[in-house]
Amino acid sequence: MIGDLLGTPLFGIGLTLLCYALAQLLYRRTGSIFFNPVPVTIVTIIGLLTALRISYADYAVGGKYILFLLGPSVVALGFPLYTRRKDILVRKAPILIGILAGALTSILSASGLAWLLGGSRDVVLSLAPKSVTTPIAISIVEKIGGIAPLTAALVVLTGCIGAMCGPEFCRLIGIKDPAAMGLAVGTAAHGIGTARMLEVNRLGGAIAGLAIGLNGLITSFILPLLFLLFR
Repeated sequence: MIGDLLGTPLFGIGLTLLCYALAQLLYRRTGSIFFNPVPVTIVTIIGLLTALRISYADYAVGGKYILFLLGPSVVALGFPLYTRRKDILVRKAPILIGILAGALTSILSASGLAWLLGGSRDVVLSLAPKSVTTPIAISIVEKIGGIAPLTAALVVLTGCIGAMCGPEFCRLIGIKDPAAMGLAVGTAAHGIGTARMLEVNRLGGAIAGLAIGLNGLITSFILPLLFLLFR
């Protein structure tokens, strides 16, 4: 039966939805941050494809439609942003400063650490946009030179780690204000982190959604400039 589905969009879409539904059920039952549905789904799909010797190309026939929905899903984050617009406008200056600082810190820390450890030029450039959403990150890397698949994997990994540990880490270092927490998680962990913040606090989730767009915009401008400056 699986053989008949291979090469059709139904296989990739069905496998993704099934794995995510089961992962979400596991997350609700356990309540553990380590069972966040996104990383659990990713690991499960990779494991199944490997165990059944199914190529990624067969999965991607349907999986690409799931990937296409990434763009509209980010746009949909504008709804909580609109509902909390008054609270956000009151904090507009700290939000802009925080996102700018977060964007610079993300680029310089990741690429700088890779450079200090002897990473190749391609690896250093691929790490730079790890904290912006996948479509923007890939577009940036294609312009400055880098490894687009590596960047995509790093973006997802960053989002998963941020979603699992971001809010807890903020509380650990004394950040309890939901607006500040949402700003930090959204800037560092883009869409996956924002989804987690929407579970924690609606205002924090709205600000995290704003941080995705502004961080992507700021990074798109400053990263090519930094590339020209340091090349």
